[in-house]
Amino acid sequence: MNFKVYTIVSKYLVSLSLLAAIIGSDGVENYKIGAGDLLSIIVFGEEDLSLKQVRVNSNGTISYPLVGEITISGLTSREAEKLIEKMLLDGYLKKPEVNISILQYRMFYVHGEVRRPGGYQYVEGLTVEKAIALAGGLTQRASEGKITMIREKNDNKVGESVKMDIAVSPGDVITVGESIF
Repeated sequence: MNFKVYTIVSKYLVSLSLLAAIIGSDGVENYKIGAGDLLSIIVFGEEDLSLKQVRVNSNGTISYPLVGEITISGLTSREAEKLIEKMLLDGYLKKPEVNISILQYRMFYVHGEVRRPGGYQYVEGLTVEKAIALAGGLTQRASEGKITMIREKNDNKVGESVKMDIAVSPGDVITVGESIF
C-alpha cells in the first residue's frame, strides 16, 4: 500500500472512531424502541410484508402481517430486524432482509414552572434548555436550580437534578421547580 492511500485510510478510520465516540453508548444505534415510536419496516423485495408506518402499541407490540403481534419494546432497531427476519424464516421467506427506521420518537414531557407544560415530540439533539423552550420557557416563579429529570429507563423513578445542557431522551420527564422568592 502506498503512503498516500495509507494516509487516506488512516484519516477515514480516525473519523469513524471519532464518530463512534460522539454517538457513544446512548447513540441512535443503541436506542431502545418503546411504546409510541413510529416505525417503518421494509422487507426487501416483499412489498406486502413492508409497513410504511406502524406505531408501537402501549403494550410494546406491533401487529405484523403473517406472524401477528410481535413484542419489540426494549429492542434496538437491529435487534427488532433480526427478530422479524427469524420469524419470516419460519416457513414464509427463504432469505428475508428487514430494515427498520424510526420515523418518529415517542414523546418527552415537561412539567412544573413552564408556560405550556405537557408532552412534546422528541427530536435528536434535544437538551433540557431546548425542551423548556419548546414548553414556552420558564415562568417568573421558576427556579433554574430546581430542574429535575426522570429518565424513562430509570426504574427507581427518582428525579435527578440536571443542568440546561443535559441531553433529553424520548420518554423522559422534566420537572421545573418553583423558586422560593
